[in-house]
Amino acid sequence: MAIAEAAAELFSERGYEATTVEHIAGAAGISLRTFYRYCPAKEDALTPVFTSSVSGLADELAARPAEEPLSKAVEAAFAEAASLRRLADADRARRLLRVMDSVPALRTRWLAAGRELQDRLAPVLAPRTGGDPESMETRLLAAALIDAITVAMEYWARGDGAEDVMALTARALRYLRIDHL
Repeated sequence: MAIAEAAAELFSERGYEATTVEHIAGAAGISLRTFYRYCPAKEDALTPVFTSSVSGLADELAARPAEEPLSKAVEAAFAEAASLRRLADADRARRLLRVMDSVPALRTRWLAAGRELQDRLAPVLAPRTGGDPESMETRLLAAALIDAITVAMEYWARGDGAEDVMALTARALRYLRIDHL
């Protein structure tokens, strides 16, 4: 995670292209050899950020009361996971999301993390909806939720900061009209 934190800071401050593996290793206080032991390439340096975000949302949603409406539960889980992760510092998070959205190699990893979250969310959503975790409907719901959150975050990152990421996420979830589930 130290490598990921250093890479996130450098990518958001300097940009992806201007940041070298040597910069990341130096900021993390490790050797290049240690960097490459954990990360085969520069674009892999953020993997722990992606995976911790993935596990955080699924864990928070699983902890929400079963009787809570789904959109409220997802919104609250996202808010809790975001406050524990990168989004606590809005300017830094916005810069990092812009980098992730603009660098194809990072975007691929960001999308893969979203797919992983879909797989983790399906078993959490199934009891709330009365569905099977492997059913098309439950998996579609997981995909729709992740895509709504992703679109809201990316929209927020591209904006001027006038809108709050939590408000945008809530708006995206309301648009899905999932409370009947």
